[in-house]
Amino acid sequence: MAAGLRDGSIADVAHIHPPKIEYFDLDAKSNTDPKGQLRSVDEFRLTPTGLYMFRPLAGHPKISHFESWFLPKLNLRVTRQSWHPGHRLDFDFYVDVVEINAIGSVWKTTDLYLDLIVRTGHSVTVLDTDELISAVQHQLLSPERAQWALETTYAAVSGISAHGHDVVRWLTYSGCPTTWR
Repeated sequence: MAAGLRDGSIADVAHIHPPKIEYFDLDAKSNTDPKGQLRSVDEFRLTPTGLYMFRPLAGHPKISHFESWFLPKLNLRVTRQSWHPGHRLDFDFYVDVVEINAIGSVWKTTDLYLDLIVRTGHSVTVLDTDELISAVQHQLLSPERAQWALETTYAAVSGISAHGHDVVRWLTYSGCPTTWR
């Protein structure tokens, strides 16, 4: 990770950015992504343990759509992607460590950098620790929030691993059962 400065700005650090914020408006059936793009959502489903979302990825060369569960109890967004024919990555679930807040029909997530790649029955891998550390170093994230994100990540890795690297089984055990298309 390079951390050089050029002309008072962050240089050569590809991953330095403030936490990404997204909004999910259940009434409008929309998702405002971190870049401010408004996206149509095909389905929202609110349950006692979280919020389910299914939406297409119009124009994406590899991914046709994705579905996510937002689970406030676990501070996670668990996503499963569907691929266009001829494309597929070697993982089953992508898990983001997020802060989740809901006001009325609008849910807000703040992504705290750390992600998990789950290969069901095989492994769970933590990604973007370097981004978290850089965000703290550049005062984009407090050390306390970074610690919270790390503790959330460790709990998820431990739980998923203890359940045979099966995120769905762990979520059910944790009181957050999920259903997928």
